[in-house]
Amino acid sequence: MTAWKEFTAQAPNIATVFKRRPRAPGNLCLLAALRRDGSPRISPMEPLIFEEQLWLPGMPATTKFADLERDPRFCLHTATADPPVSDGDAKLWGLAHIVSDNALRQRFANKLFEETGFDLREQEFALFGTDITGASTVEVCNDHLDITVWNPGEPEKAVRKH
Repeated sequence: MTAWKEFTAQAPNIATVFKRRPRAPGNLCLLAALRRDGSPRISPMEPLIFEEQLWLPGMPATTKFADLERDPRFCLHTATADPPVSDGDAKLWGLAHIVSDNALRQRFANKLFEETGFDLREQEFALFGTDITGASTVEVCNDHLDITVWNPGEPEKAVRKH
């Protein structure tokens, strides 16, 4: 399992595409988790990078977070809002773990308020940390696709498709 800091060192291209996409206006990520019966559930998500870690924050007691508590496996996809995929497209696979450390949760809420004005400082919220177990990107170029894949402990591998 790989933390965000290690991931960005091993897969800098994928990390760059991933960080760029959710910050684009009107973009969210899609979180895939597993329901109790094993079927997939896709939910909107606004992941955040804080203290060199990728976090999954949100409203408490939602079904997506109940899914992650039961089975920590997830896929996070940068929702492609433009059909030409001009900014690229990224997927991260990993394991999520609930954060109960109150000091960390408070630092997270303070930083979120500082950066966005969204105030969770005195509210209940769900917060999951992540370990990344794989990632990929697709980038559309003039006459080809560049597909980059990463697995922990290995460098990124790019494949060009014409």
